[in-house]
Amino acid sequence: MTKRIFITTIAALSASMLFAQQSQKEMKETKYRRSSLHTILIESSDFPKKDQVINAYYGAPFPNKYDNHNIGEKSFNPAKYSNDTIEAKTPEVIEKYFKEQQIAKKLVAKWYNRQADGSFDYNLIGDRGAFNASFLDTKTAAASSDGKSLLQSAGFELINNTFVVVSKMKFVENEPIARAIRDGIILSLNNANELVRTMGVKAAQKAYEKGKEGYSVWTTSYLYKLKWNAEVEGIFYGEMYGEKSDMTPAKKAKFDNNTDLFQMEFVGSQKATTLVTFSLKEKRTEDQIINLSVTRNIDKVFAKLQKNYDVFKPKVPLFTGDPITAKIGLKEGLEGGDKFEVLEAVMDEKTGKIEYKRIGTIKVDGDKIWDNNFNLGDEVPVEGAIDRTTFKGGSKYYSGLLIRQIK
Repeated sequence: MTKRIFITTIAALSASMLFAQQSQKEMKETKYRRSSLHTILIESSDFPKKDQVINAYYGAPFPNKYDNHNIGEKSFNPAKYSNDTIEAKTPEVIEKYFKEQQIAKKLVAKWYNRQADGSFDYNLIGDRGAFNASFLDTKTAAASSDGKSLLQSAGFELINNTFVVVSKMKFVENEPIARAIRDGIILSLNNANELVRTMGVKAAQKAYEKGKEGYSVWTTSYLYKLKWNAEVEGIFYGEMYGEKSDMTPAKKAKFDNNTDLFQMEFVGSQKATTLVTFSLKEKRTEDQIINLSVTRNIDKVFAKLQKNYDVFKPKVPLFTGDPITAKIGLKEGLEGGDKFEVLEAVMDEKTGKIEYKRIGTIKVDGDKIWDNNFNLGDEVPVEGAIDRTTFKGGSKYYSGLLIRQIK
């Protein structure tokens, strides 16, 4: 018989006690099973402010709705994998890079904490599995067949939700583009009467003066998912997996030499453009503005990936239940009326498997969306500014339930 375990750091308390405590101090972060993510940058050819843009990319905060599954491969030169610079060929270049560098295998090795002797363990899976500590203790996971079974079950869910986002960035001067648009408009007015031409030229020049400032950040991000199914898992556990006590040279060699079992699958891509202008009232340096613009551009393209591909949509815990709030906002692309399902996490205590049962739906209150866009940390907080987004949809929910956006 399954036992309902609501994955919240203070699940033993009632909703009313949660709310009362929250006025005293910030609620501890809810522990739940997140998707895992690794990010890679394609090294583009020269463009304006390239070094600043690259540094800004590496310095940007990691998307906090995912577990960081960094395997050390932070960027690659596409010229090593193709001489074709056509953007439509980029997925082919990425897939060739994945295969030659065995990225999928490295992701699996990270999950099982592979050591130099080839041995694996369940430490990371146990940590990210969001198990109740006393529940794990009763299973004595490291020593019992039941414990290993539940960790394998949790591992299947976690590993099956491992993603890689590969991004390609450009930093383009706005002035040449604005000039070309202005000149094109003026050229089109050659046959117009004098009054129309005069007014058109004046409008084109005004638009040029406004549009020529600064730069534009262009990002295309490609989303990939690690292929993990019963067949792959079965071969891995049956022929390659071993802990310190039972690892053999044959198992180690089987993992080392297998180049086809572990693979990535392409999910889709999205583009985002962000204007970088230096004619701002704030006293910021050029590097600060580039950092701000690049980071917001990354947030924008991630928000698009999440909205367009269900498999990549993160689950987010409710911060409070009455009112219904969550710590997401404009950075995630929220708009008034956006719809979310409310999920109750149900764990089978025998297997460790978690299922997410929908218990209702809520909508974003358009008047109470949190502006959580990245800033440089030097802005003075506005008194009374909200620090969470409010939703409409009833009063039966409580802190720690999970929500996920739906169409």
